[in-house]
Amino acid sequence: MALPLRSQPRARPSAPLPIVILAGAGAAFFIIPLIGLLLRTPWTSAWNELGSPEVLTALRLSLLASFSATAIALVLGVPLAWTFARLTFPGRSVLRALTVLPMVLPPVVGGVALLLAFGRRGLLGGWLATTFGIHLPFTTAGAILAETFVAMPFLVITVEAGLRSMDTRFEDAARTLGASRWTVLWRVTLPLVRPSLIAGAVLCWARALGEFGATITFAGNFPGRTQTMPLAVYLALETNPDAAIVLSLVLLAVSLAVLIGLRDRWLGAS
Repeated sequence: MALPLRSQPRARPSAPLPIVILAGAGAAFFIIPLIGLLLRTPWTSAWNELGSPEVLTALRLSLLASFSATAIALVLGVPLAWTFARLTFPGRSVLRALTVLPMVLPPVVGGVALLLAFGRRGLLGGWLATTFGIHLPFTTAGAILAETFVAMPFLVITVEAGLRSMDTRFEDAARTLGASRWTVLWRVTLPLVRPSLIAGAVLCWARALGEFGATITFAGNFPGRTQTMPLAVYLALETNPDAAIVLSLVLLAVSLAVLIGLRDRWLGAS
């Protein structure tokens, strides 16, 4: 009677020295600037800088604009993601490409496009101004619109991926039991894609919080009205470098927290 062969543990492959050197150089390329930021941070006056009226105003406006942009993205982006994941219609691939284009489009170009669409002489801006008295450029609403434009694609593609990967048999079973379309959506579909929905919302919020190019182009850089934290960093570099470093450190901490919070889904648990 043949004895079963005992499985031998697989030896880990040894990395060639050139690969290790290049990998270390690549990691250092990202780490060294962050170390420089930490070393140059004025820790003794950091709390005073964060407590200044200008910084608090920029922080409050950033939170208002980013959370508002995320809310708009949820209202508009989830139905859009569902459409891309479940429906087939002519031009779907083209429409999807145009929807996610802001992810790779230079933010300044996005700001110019928003001006041409919602500016006073834009495609819709003149009509909004004359009909409803709504003026979007260089206003807080304009900053929210710019952040929504560049951040919503992150929510759309994340929720769409969740919808495509979920088991649709649960929805079919709910319909067989007599549930309406809305009941299936609220009681079955959305709970099943909740991880993707949360991940997409967090990524959308983080992208909106760090938006610069489209905001300064479409909404300007007016303290208390459109000056968000990234714009405050840009302005403080010339007048108050210590405040710029502290604000940069805050944005760095937020971005790192987002990556750590989503590590199980995007980076792996190890």
